[in-house]
Amino acid sequence: MSNTVEFARMNGLGNKILVVDMRGRKDVVTAAAAIALNADAATQFDQIMAIHDPKAQGTDAWIDILNSDGTKAQACGNGTRCVVQALAAETGKKMFTFQTVAGILNAVEHEDGTISVDMGKPVFAWDKIPLAEEFADTRRIELQIGPIDNPVLHSPSAMSMGNPHAIFWVDKDPMSYDLARFGPLLENHPMFPERANITLAQVLSPTTVRTRTWERGAGLTLACGSAACSAAVSAARTGRTGRKVTIDVASAPAPSQLTIEWRESDDHVVMKGPAEWEWSGVVDPTTGHWTRDQEQGAQAR
Repeated sequence: MSNTVEFARMNGLGNKILVVDMRGRKDVVTAAAAIALNADAATQFDQIMAIHDPKAQGTDAWIDILNSDGTKAQACGNGTRCVVQALAAETGKKMFTFQTVAGILNAVEHEDGTISVDMGKPVFAWDKIPLAEEFADTRRIELQIGPIDNPVLHSPSAMSMGNPHAIFWVDKDPMSYDLARFGPLLENHPMFPERANITLAQVLSPTTVRTRTWERGAGLTLACGSAACSAAVSAARTGRTGRKVTIDVASAPAPSQLTIEWRESDDHVVMKGPAEWEWSGVVDPTTGHWTRDQEQGAQAR
């Protein structure tokens, strides 16, 4: 078995993604390789999307997802769009079905190049998110940061979109908050036994929500697809918006938006947005040693 596999540096609204082709192999991208890749500025990432041979009949691939700290992630919507774009370019197919630890994901590439991913059904039960305390209504849980009589953030909506999310509602631009300071405290709060993605959400209109996310296992991120889905669902669930909204990703490097629809017909959440290929190379999935393709301008680490 060769020590190296092909990979591509891509992004979804700036969410830094490495798509690694592990098809035809029995090994995996190791946590050590992920940590090494993230330590290099050229390959620093939010998630690795490792494409493996399918495990279930009727699926196109098994997707193993790693965070930049080497831990496993259950879901990554922006990364899934990157996988779709990569496989569509390779195969000419437009529709895909993937299996992840969070379940089955269906996706389609549209004629305009945007990609829709069916993220499945949201989960609201406190013990399934999971939370450490019982809440009959997770639209608003008891949690705050800051002085007890004047908290900076408080009363988030909690849910799972394949991974745990807490959505804090704010009345000013999410970029104006020191999320780099609050994020680690909230991600690792005892309320979240499996840690959580932390999102600040500002409702701009009944159809538009502006967000910024501290991502579990990755830290401050330019974008997070499952967080955008969670913000959209939570906004509808709390009566702040309807079931179809535009997510204005505040931290994206360029003005960027996702369209999220929480379908009433089957309770599924569908996310639509772009993906962008940047460059490709080969990588050792055990060590993280990589080389960039020659035609792109050779580099090695």
